[in-house]
Amino acid sequence: MMGATAPTDVEKEEHLEVHASPRTRIGAGLMIKEDAPKSRSTVTQQFISEQAPNNPMQLIALLPGVNTTSLDPLGLSSGYMSMRGLTQDQIGYTLEGFPVNDIGNYAIYPQEIVDAENLRTINVEQGSADLDSPHLSATGGAVDMYLLGPKDKFGGAVDMSYGSYDSRRIFGRVDTGYVGSTHLKGYFSFSDAAESSWRGPGGQNKMHGETKWVNAWGQGNVISLTLVGNTGTSTLFPSTRMSNWLTNGIHNSYSAKWDAANPSGNYYELHRNPFTNIYASAPSTFTLTDHLKLTETPYFWYGDGNGGGAYSENIQNFQWGATKTTGSIGPYNATNTKSLLLYNPSNTQTYRPGAVTKLTLTTGKNRLMAGYWFEYSKQFQSGPYSLINYATGKPLDLNGGGPNLVLANGDTAEYRNTLTQTRIHTLFIADNISLLNDKLNIEAGLKYTFVQRQGHNFLPDTSTGPYISQSWQQPLPAASIRYKLNSRNQLFASVTTNFRVPQNYSLYDSGAYYPGGGYATKANPTLRPEISISTEAGWRYQGPMIMSSLTYFHYNFTNRLYSKTVQTTGGNYYSESINGGGMHADGVDFEFGTAPILYHIRPYFSAEYIHAITDSNIAAGGNTGDYVYSKGKFAPQTPQYQFGLNLNYDDGHFFGNYSLKYVARQYSTFNNDQHIPSYVLMNIGAGYHFKDMGRFKSPTIRINLQNLTNNHYLGYASGVASNAYATRGVYGNKIKGSPTATSFAIAAPFFVMATASVDF
Repeated sequence: MMGATAPTDVEKEEHLEVHASPRTRIGAGLMIKEDAPKSRSTVTQQFISEQAPNNPMQLIALLPGVNTTSLDPLGLSSGYMSMRGLTQDQIGYTLEGFPVNDIGNYAIYPQEIVDAENLRTINVEQGSADLDSPHLSATGGAVDMYLLGPKDKFGGAVDMSYGSYDSRRIFGRVDTGYVGSTHLKGYFSFSDAAESSWRGPGGQNKMHGETKWVNAWGQGNVISLTLVGNTGTSTLFPSTRMSNWLTNGIHNSYSAKWDAANPSGNYYELHRNPFTNIYASAPSTFTLTDHLKLTETPYFWYGDGNGGGAYSENIQNFQWGATKTTGSIGPYNATNTKSLLLYNPSNTQTYRPGAVTKLTLTTGKNRLMAGYWFEYSKQFQSGPYSLINYATGKPLDLNGGGPNLVLANGDTAEYRNTLTQTRIHTLFIADNISLLNDKLNIEAGLKYTFVQRQGHNFLPDTSTGPYISQSWQQPLPAASIRYKLNSRNQLFASVTTNFRVPQNYSLYDSGAYYPGGGYATKANPTLRPEISISTEAGWRYQGPMIMSSLTYFHYNFTNRLYSKTVQTTGGNYYSESINGGGMHADGVDFEFGTAPILYHIRPYFSAEYIHAITDSNIAAGGNTGDYVYSKGKFAPQTPQYQFGLNLNYDDGHFFGNYSLKYVARQYSTFNNDQHIPSYVLMNIGAGYHFKDMGRFKSPTIRINLQNLTNNHYLGYASGVASNAYATRGVYGNKIKGSPTATSFAIAAPFFVMATASVDF
């Protein structure tokens, strides 16, 4: 469905209440008037501007159905998100109409996308993405981000922040205003941020730049260009198993010291995450006739980065596929050392051009939209074994370049070594009719997607052979209706079909090779795509003082895709993409906000209840050939309850906010025998707007405290297992327990940050 503003539409004027006085907006920037025939929640710049300079994932945490986990306070490390129990690789993200999910595994890296000061709105669609959204993975909804437009006059803004863990950040933006007598205007912005790791040694740093240009003329003709550049390096946190957590709590980190006499892969300098990204998009609209418009959104996505690790390898007896061989790293092991600690990063380099073309024909009360999305991406992924500087413990090259381990047959040893090419062809069409003076709006549409992946695996003795080619095609119908009972009340209903193509890593064997057991990551190239049917029905009330929404939702999955970790009889682990069978869920989302009601206070409240059930028994893995009794049990990674509360105060000068988020327990196994406990997270902030001082406008100071009670908790289960403890299978076999199979994310601790800002 197109909704009120589709992600590929060029920037439109905000709704009236977004331009209203900040002191009178309902929900303090967490609600706006919605007209979409489906569930949608929006965060605006007003709420964003009162928070610490967080990444977009942190900023939507209070919205109904959204569950986020930050690994570090400032959001410079990657985080985790789920929505209605569906994981972030099932949620489509766009910025200015172009996709920002990883094309291979659909992961989202929120720290790389955008600076919060430049965000105009973040729209969260809990049930389904729009028909023209350029996604392969949005079976669980979408998050669409839009930048502020350039200002008409020359000006700018500067803010500086300092906080706990030596965190520091500076942001600056300059608006050109209209250039000469033209219709062209733009802005440049730059930020630099750094922090020390809150647990363990090392830290995170990031430099980020953005520019946006808009040229509008005539009646509805707009050409815009957005360019985002980002580079940074962070220290990774080690995987946390439940046994680690129960024994050590938050005290689980890499070593701060390097011992050259006894080199260890646990040294923190060997676990870094360098990344560089460039995003470019040019969403533009052309009025061809009084009734026909063309919207064109070309884009280019470049990324290059890795996550590092180090392992001691027996280079005289190196396992390369099914055979043992010898290796050498040149003169660095001239004494024919048997065991050598080598740096082993997991590199990914992506080139991703594409475009969405759309024609919209409006005739009277009817609007017909048709379009085409094309993309052709190349993704190179490697894992070389490279040399470490044994005097300092640092890798010679963070990307694994320089001296590499070369085997006797001339191959360069790699943990993984693949090239994936993905071609996407998607046609979409939708017809919308408005009746009864726009009281009744009906829309129906169809998207047809064809995807082809061609892979080349350069590792030896793989189960699929070196070349893999898979294609998927799927028709995706959608329909919606919205009826306005009066100026304040509206009803809506929608049904949407979505699908998700299997992640590219399911095509390949990779990792360590276990003789007799194959690779540590096992290919499963015949996986069928994940299909979801999302149904929603809801009511909205949108008055001058109060706004609320209540949505019932149901979704039904077939071929639900999971990444499962299995412990072998030999004590090793392997991971595999699996078809988790069917799953269904019923739930209710609620959202409520007011204008100032007492002493300038504006409350906002959100809630969700969900009943998500696994419809199939899941294979246990290993050598049992049996299944665990997962049918009828609660779906993993899904909190049954969530509540969000925000209280905002603003008298024109002094402002403050208090927020609370409650998330119920989340299972980490299909057998429901291991879970993350429920948790409560509280934040508080306060600030003061000073009067203008000549050229300096709206000087402001604020302080933000996150995780106010310093609650130490696990926020997310990364991957799931069939069972944590020994059980009997469907066929009566004893299935060994794997209590350490699943890893978990430890959430960020108490954090305080002070910020000073001024416009000019």
